[in-house]
Amino acid sequence: MALFPLMQRLRCGSRAFWIRQLHQWHWLSSALCLGAMLIFAGTGITLNHAAQIEAQPHISTRHGQVPAALLAQLLTPASSTAALPPALRAWFGSAAGISVSAQAAEWSADEVYLALPRPGGDAWLRVTLPDGAWEYELTERGLIAYLNDLHKGRHAGPAWNWLIDLFAVLCLIFCITGFVMLKIYAGQRPLTWPLILLGLLLPLLALSLLH
Repeated sequence: MALFPLMQRLRCGSRAFWIRQLHQWHWLSSALCLGAMLIFAGTGITLNHAAQIEAQPHISTRHGQVPAALLAQLLTPASSTAALPPALRAWFGSAAGISVSAQAAEWSADEVYLALPRPGGDAWLRVTLPDGAWEYELTERGLIAYLNDLHKGRHAGPAWNWLIDLFAVLCLIFCITGFVMLKIYAGQRPLTWPLILLGLLLPLLALSLLH
């Protein structure tokens, strides 16, 4: 007879253990994705109303001359899509303050052209041949455009793309643990299932209005 109370205590202890785990994973995932959630939720609004939010692009240009010692490296490209030589990229970074990565450039007989897109703006660098005169143009569209491009992952680089994947996983953990917790406490909160059903139907209703 003592076996049944023991089994009941074990079941109760197991249930309490899993509820604690749910609470633990729920608050950990919510804390870790809070910052990204605020950015993505806010930029969801700005992207949805992009036509009403006017951007004021700021364009700046710079000019200069490639040192003769580095210019020789531009006259013998490895291919028509080769990256700028490492020494020249380092020189642009240190002497001109222009960050140039090891990305493919467009080589022709009279110039080297490098597109440098970035979140919230665009840029390009051109070096004419064989004189080595360079021109750089930077277009900045403001903070909102910058955050909107981060939302879309536009030209944000692999590190940001990995962060988006991690954020998505954390959101899944947050939603799944939240749903299980809602199910556990649904008996004490009669509106739980109607609200969940409403939350599922709202996107479907919005999609149906598109047709």
